[in-house]
Order: sequence, then C-alpha cells, then structure tokens
Amino acid sequence: MNDKPDLTEPRLPFAATQNWPSGAWADQIATLLASVGDIALMIDAGGHIVDIAGAPSSLRGLQAQVGRRWIDTVTPDSRLKIEDMLDGQSAGRWRQVTQLGDGGDFPVRYLVLPLGADGQRIAIGRDERAGAVLQQRLLQVQQSLERDYLAMRQAEARYRLLFDMTAEPMLILEADSRRIREANAAAAALLGDSQLAGQALVDQLEPGDREPAIAFLGAVAAGVDMAPIRVRLADGAAVWLAGRVYRQAGTGYLLVRLGVAEAAASSAADGFAHAVAAMPDAFVIADRSLAIVAANPAMVEIVQAASEEQLRSRPLGDVLGRPGIDLDLIMAQLGEHGVARNVATIVRGLLGGRDEVEVSAARIGPDRYGFTLRVVARRLRDLPPAERGMPRSVEQLTELIGRMPLKDIVRESTDLIERQCIEAALAYTSNNRASAAEILGLSRQSLYSKLHRHGLVGSEQLDD
Repeated sequence: MNDKPDLTEPRLPFAATQNWPSGAWADQIATLLASVGDIALMIDAGGHIVDIAGAPSSLRGLQAQVGRRWIDTVTPDSRLKIEDMLDGQSAGRWRQVTQLGDGGDFPVRYLVLPLGADGQRIAIGRDERAGAVLQQRLLQVQQSLERDYLAMRQAEARYRLLFDMTAEPMLILEADSRRIREANAAAAALLGDSQLAGQALVDQLEPGDREPAIAFLGAVAAGVDMAPIRVRLADGAAVWLAGRVYRQAGTGYLLVRLGVAEAAASSAADGFAHAVAAMPDAFVIADRSLAIVAANPAMVEIVQAASEEQLRSRPLGDVLGRPGIDLDLIMAQLGEHGVARNVATIVRGLLGGRDEVEVSAARIGPDRYGFTLRVVARRLRDLPPAERGMPRSVEQLTELIGRMPLKDIVRESTDLIERQCIEAALAYTSNNRASAAEILGLSRQSLYSKLHRHGLVGSEQLDD
C-alpha cells in the first residue's frame, strides 16, 4: 500500500454545503477550500466536525468522524493543540497533530480559519506522511553515519595505542617536507627529545649520514621498495632506517622504523649484515623445523610479503618448492653433504605469484640452515623442432628432472638417441645419404624427413 499522498488526484467536495453560511459564492468557496489542502474539515461552534473534504488517500476513513468532536479524532498528545486552535490562540499558525484513521494514526499539519459569525471554522490540513518518511530516512542515515564515525574513532584509538606502546621506535613523517608528524615513546626515548613534532628527521642524524638519508626517504616517498640503510644518530648511535609510504586524505606520509643496531657488533659483522640486506638475491634463514627465522628484503619482495615480520615463523615449504618434493631433496643433500647447490625449483608468492629459482643451501649451525634463491629466466623448450636446441648428452637430460614432466623427458631422450644414430651413420658412410639410410634400415625419404626435423640439412652439405 502506498501511503504517499498524490497531490494531483481530484479532491472530493463537501457533501453538505447547506450547512455553510448562505451567500451567492458558497459553493465556489467550498470547492476552493477543499482544494487548498489534502484535508479540509468544517468545524461548528461546539468543535464538532460538520463536513469533510479532501484527497481520498489522505482521508483514510475520516468521513466516519463526521458528527464527532474534532478533539476526539486525534491522539491524546495532540488534544492540547486542537484546543489552542479552536480557542483562537493559534490563529494563523500551522500546528502538526497526529490524526487517527482506519489504517492507524498519521501526521497532519492544520491551519484553522474562522468562517462566518456563528463560530464555525474551517481546518485546512496537509498530509505530512511523505515528509515523515523522508525525516525517518534522514534520521536513519544520520544514525548510520554516527555509528560509522564511532567505529572509525574506536579503530583510530586502537591503532594509536598500538603505535604508542610498541617497543620499536616509529616515526610518521610528512612525505614532502620529511618533517616528523608523530613519534611514539620509543622513538622519543631513542632520540632524546619528547618534542619531535615539526622537526626534520635528518637533523637528528650525523652530518655525514644526512645526504644518504635524504636520498633514501625521497626514494621511499616515490614508492620505491628500498632496503634498510644504516645511519648514525647525532649522539653516534647506529640504527637501521626503514620506511614505507602511505596516503591519507590525499596527503603522502612516511612510516619510518628505526631499528637499533647491536652495540657490540663488529664493523665486519655490520658490513656483512648490510651486504646480505642489500644483495639482489633472496636470502633466508630457517630453523631445524624449516620455519623462517630471518629474511632479507629481496626474499620479502620475491614472496610478495609486506614485511619480514610477516614471514617469521612461517614454514619455508609454504613459499619454496613443490610440496613434498624439492625441500625433501634439498634436505637430503644437506644431510649427506652439508650443502646443496643450484637446485632448480619454484617460489610461490603469498599473493599467487610463481617464479622459477635456483636454490643453494648450507647448514650454518646445529639447528640453522641458510638458503639463497636466485630467479632464473624461463627456458624455452616447446618451440618447433627445427628451431629447438636439443640436449647433447645424458647429463643434460638428467638436468631436466624436476623441470619437465617425465613424458617430455622421454621424448627428448628419443630425439637425442635418434639424432646421434643418424650422425654416426652419416660419419660412417662419409656423408652418403643413400648408404646411411640403408644401414639404418630407413627409406631415403624417411631419412630426409628426419634430417630436416633434427636440423641437420642446413648445417651439413650432404652428397648422395
């Protein structure tokens, strides 16, 4: 049922115009008043409804109220307003009341005007249901916005608490000016200043490390995934500087982490750690159960992780090798020889990527293993036979194990043996094709076909 009144539908006229004041224009006036609003009530001096006119969708059974007191046709909370309008205290003012009807109560805004000298009045009403529906929708939208705002404020409070309580020094910089926007308690303690907001981060570093830090922050702000760099603070303490860029409300910011370097580490150890962090090949350390203990930035990038922390404690088998095959082979070689070299396998990214890699591994402690991963270009094996380079030895065929299905390796083996036999027959017959075909048990046409397939015609000028 559509409760929205139709402002264009015809109005029902008053049915008892004989009760109206006499005059030549009584009928015309009655028609005019009935058309002004959605509802029109003729009220006598005693406050009784004498006649009703208006839109059928707005009347909603009010015709049955004729003869009753108007004040008895509204809800109790609206009676005082009716009394004010009948007493003339609300003359010329629109008052909203809740009108009772067949389908339940509904809001109506009335304007009461005197009609004649005998105390009769005309009440012109406007159906407010459409406005009430819009108001209710507006209220629901407002409540939804307030709930979303409260949820956002609660999430902001949680993340701010996490930012402030983390033991790792963290800074938020403005991407354009490189000035500190916010700093947690650990960063304030490390830099020895509780009022870091507004200061430039490079001013907290030794002069010799400022230019590398500016270049590093500029690259991070441009979206380049940079490996951490080692810098010294103004007091001489060494830290690792790492950063990520993010955007908020159209403005770029840098989330910078200051990793405190071990004070007792020697310069050689620092140089080695820096080299591992900066090397283009992926490097990862795993424990006895092959859970990842540490990984350099190249490893984080190749497995599509957000940070090294996301990889820690994750099983190495989740990202490296075909399940149940490659890691078992590598660990078997480590157990027998202590090292594994150039094992062809794959690395699987956390976001679904897949790359072919060569893995070398070594035991670096009683319960630690080190792995290096180098991405290799995919080898083209499925080109047409005339353009394809074939394996030349059994050793080359064995290198295909793990890289190709067995049926493809068998096909390669058959082609290798066939080619070697043809080459041996041609050498034995001094490149005489007819004799070579005879000792091979082939027709000359079949031999010519195989020569073309193996690419022996273009490189060999053979005579019959």
